[in-house]
Amino acid sequence: MFKDLVKDKKRILICFAAVFGMGFFVSLLIMCNLGTDPCTFMNQSVSAKVGLSFGNWQLILNIVMFIFVIIFNRKLIGFGTVFNMVLIGYYVDFFTYIWKKYIPETTWTNPVSRWIIFLVVLFCFIVCASVYINSDTGVAPYDALPIIITNFTERVTGKDLKTIIRIVWDGSAILIGTLCGGKPVVGIVLMALFLGPIITAVGKLMNK
Repeated sequence: MFKDLVKDKKRILICFAAVFGMGFFVSLLIMCNLGTDPCTFMNQSVSAKVGLSFGNWQLILNIVMFIFVIIFNRKLIGFGTVFNMVLIGYYVDFFTYIWKKYIPETTWTNPVSRWIIFLVVLFCFIVCASVYINSDTGVAPYDALPIIITNFTERVTGKDLKTIIRIVWDGSAILIGTLCGGKPVVGIVLMALFLGPIITAVGKLMNK
């Protein structure tokens, strides 16, 4: 019992740190304006379109998606789900305000500094996302819905369409973001290429 309690505390701390890191690094990716993950791209574009802060819009959308997760698969919910859906958007808003206030604008427009920051931050974000996923503390609403859809289609068709559904899901997010005025750039491609392998590698390290 005591060992389980200690283990849960460690998982909570790891999850919280990973969520903090994700919000921190997403804010830098937004400042570099060279691309983010599909979910952030969509939420950033929609929030600008409707006139809400990134944090407020992301929380609203997460609550809507969270309702569907509660209805169709509560097993995907954990404290990490709540951390992700509530905190990341507001971390992004806070740190974006700090960067705009205290860091010269040329840092984000100069090609050399912009690309250096982007590549380092992109790697750090992917590592934090991988730690969050491998902490096994619940699934973010955005990630939970394609899992639910996959489970449903597998029961109906008998086929594992996980990869196709995820591609369509992320593609839909990119399309929505584009329709709302966003411009998808290189970061989204890099995220798609490297997120999977790094999640696997981090998972192996955490299991050890």
